[in-house]
Amino acid sequence: MRKTPLELAAIASAAVPGLTPTGVAGLPDDAADFQSAVLTDAAGKRWRVRSPKHPEASMRLETELLVLRAFSPAIRAELPFQVPTVAGTVQQSELRTFVYNHVPGSIFALEALVASAASVPVSIGRATAGIHDLPPAMVDAADLPSYTADQFRQRKLNELDQAATTGKIPPALLRRWEHALEDVALWKFNPCVVHGDLHEDNLLVHDGSVGSVTGWTDLRIGDPADDFAWLVAVHEQSFADVVLESYRKYRKDPVDPHLMRRAALAAEFALAQWLVRGLAADDQTMVEEAVEMLNELESDVAEHGGQPISVTAPPPPAVPPTLTAAASVPAADAPAGKAEDSATDQAEDSGAAGDVESAAVGQRPNNTDSPRVHLSSGSGHRKVTLLPVENPAANSAASTAPTDVPASQAPASQEDSRTENSRPENGAPIRAESTEGEDTPGSGPASVDTTALPVINQQ
Repeated sequence: MRKTPLELAAIASAAVPGLTPTGVAGLPDDAADFQSAVLTDAAGKRWRVRSPKHPEASMRLETELLVLRAFSPAIRAELPFQVPTVAGTVQQSELRTFVYNHVPGSIFALEALVASAASVPVSIGRATAGIHDLPPAMVDAADLPSYTADQFRQRKLNELDQAATTGKIPPALLRRWEHALEDVALWKFNPCVVHGDLHEDNLLVHDGSVGSVTGWTDLRIGDPADDFAWLVAVHEQSFADVVLESYRKYRKDPVDPHLMRRAALAAEFALAQWLVRGLAADDQTMVEEAVEMLNELESDVAEHGGQPISVTAPPPPAVPPTLTAAASVPAADAPAGKAEDSATDQAEDSGAAGDVESAAVGQRPNNTDSPRVHLSSGSGHRKVTLLPVENPAANSAASTAPTDVPASQAPASQEDSRTENSRPENGAPIRAESTEGEDTPGSGPASVDTTALPVINQQ
């Protein structure tokens, strides 16, 4: 059942004895799963309310409660950011609403995050390194999922098989993802603690750095690349480069050279996960949205080669027999007046083949006028964004760079530079996670500033 921010404030009052809200505003969240609000009390203290929309989302909040309890004072002291705690809960039928204590910072939209202080991407890289350096024992103690590199790859292959059974995934994308998942060199990484739902809505910025990280519902031991998938949608390559350089600097363990390739794969594969979820929920809007974005991605890959998501180049597409037969006709047998045109066509075909080959290793053909589809994934199927891209400069050398290079000399990420959020048809961004109705504080500010909230009428 949908709740307004005022209703969430009333629930918070019941969850935390003595809490009297004086101001409340909606808060961005995973719209398919949660409704959230931030409120202030009479003492000026702030609180976050998070209410699940269905039993599975409620179970995720129960998992988060276990995670937050696993953050001992010693572990919290080592982190470069603050972690929230649960102040109270309210049971409503089979669902339970959670109220969290105040943590510093405000939520910034992706564009505003990129345009913020230069210290922000540095702090994001440091915060991500801090998460990945968490002790695995805390994940095991909470009985959360743990995957080896091979188990993680096999899990993705199983998900790919499930997506293929829908009959709605373009064959070219299925082949592309299957090739990446079977590229053994891509999957040689050391598993670590992963946030699992890291993106701009779960990063609270305070005084030019990450003040807190929220949304701990998907903590696990797995592929660190999952926490970088959201950066695929960043339209300023320099921002992503600084994040990755900072991450390499602060990470205790060596960083594998193919991290960002797997991140790009995770961002693309989020569309298939979104499709499968929409079908499972019998949500035709989700299904149509996923199909539309999958078709756009297929078109982008066919035209430009797509993001580099594997180490070895994929095999060339099969040539239809009719084209093969036509290519084998001697020039002398061509119709009169066509010999010169045939030679010209062959030269153009050769150039096109060169473009395809260069795209396979992460370089885009010369034509950069058409937009390219990129994706931002929170935890796979929950957060998807389409962005057009111009003039990408993928750096294939980064995939073979040694992991012991000092951070100051670390190679730039091979990710492409991005343009601002837009939808090819009408310029409106496609955000699967966009909030709805009065749950959204408004479309005006680029960030959610909770320092001045609407006043609740106490009369």
